[in-house]
Amino acid sequence: MTADPTMSKPRWKGRAMAIPLSVLDLVPVARGETFGDSIAASVALAQRAEEHGYRRVWYAEHHNMPSIASSATSVLIAHVGAHTRRIRLGAGGVMLPNHAPLTIAEQFGTLEAMYPGRIDLGLGRAPGTDRTTMYALRRDLGASGTFPQDVLELQAYLAGESRVPGVDAIPGKGSRVPLYILGSSLFGATLAAALGLPYAFASHFAPQALEAAVAAYRREFCPSEQLDRPHVIAGVNVIAADTAEVAREQLHAVRRARAAAMFGRGRTLTDAEAEQLLAAGGGAQVDQMMTYSAVGAPPQVRDYLDRFSELADADELMVAHHSSTVDGRLRSVSLLAEAMATVGA
Repeated sequence: MTADPTMSKPRWKGRAMAIPLSVLDLVPVARGETFGDSIAASVALAQRAEEHGYRRVWYAEHHNMPSIASSATSVLIAHVGAHTRRIRLGAGGVMLPNHAPLTIAEQFGTLEAMYPGRIDLGLGRAPGTDRTTMYALRRDLGASGTFPQDVLELQAYLAGESRVPGVDAIPGKGSRVPLYILGSSLFGATLAAALGLPYAFASHFAPQALEAAVAAYRREFCPSEQLDRPHVIAGVNVIAADTAEVAREQLHAVRRARAAAMFGRGRTLTDAEAEQLLAAGGGAQVDQMMTYSAVGAPPQVRDYLDRFSELADADELMVAHHSSTVDGRLRSVSLLAEAMATVGA
């Protein structure tokens, strides 16, 4: 029984980070941008994260959302992998009820063959979309009920111990791509604990059950072949800028964009229309989703994340860097890494 080899402490220019940092990239599509622009920006983001010692970059599966271009996670990982050298890449996550476990084992087995030792597979049980799009995905509305069994089937394919006689994942068999359970409730926490897998809590947009879920996971954790001790990854929003004033301006732009995406009914809204949504009650919902957000100049962001990592009892932070511009996100990646580095650690 061994610990996941990816859990070593990352370094930035010879210094260790106070807590390991990773990146969640939704591949946002800004007003006036093409999907190609957004994907190119995601490549640049992964390269910047790699340069600054982040542990991994994950892409989240969403569907039918005009402002998010991360629907095809395995395709994105393959593309970004070709433009990076060391950083781990993965899904954060694949919404497993949308897929056959064999298909995902084949996709991520292929990725592991292309980029050995760099691939992660985070798994969630939500659809990542609305009910109508669920139908378009040919998803069984009751598929989430078999999520634990599907995880075990997928794990077996990757271990070369298929639960379906005569069927193997090719590629994928024996690759042992590490699995992570994603969640925002006690369900995911207890499942991750029972299976001895790392647990990633989606506190960057669903903060309510963070402390209770992490406590349950740590309390009930059973060691496994993949992991000999609990490992908690906590999601958090970050807007790091050169000054607090610039960070606050970026936050307001992000709040407008979030309100437009949530309540704009698929339309492209002007800033004035987005402001009306915020004022009409949308702002409260956006702010609730972004409860855990570090916003400010580097010292302020570091202080916040030090407190948040203690509150979340986290072993690693999965950071969603926000800005209305690509340059702003890239700058946030750099400033956070520099702020969190500790001399001589």
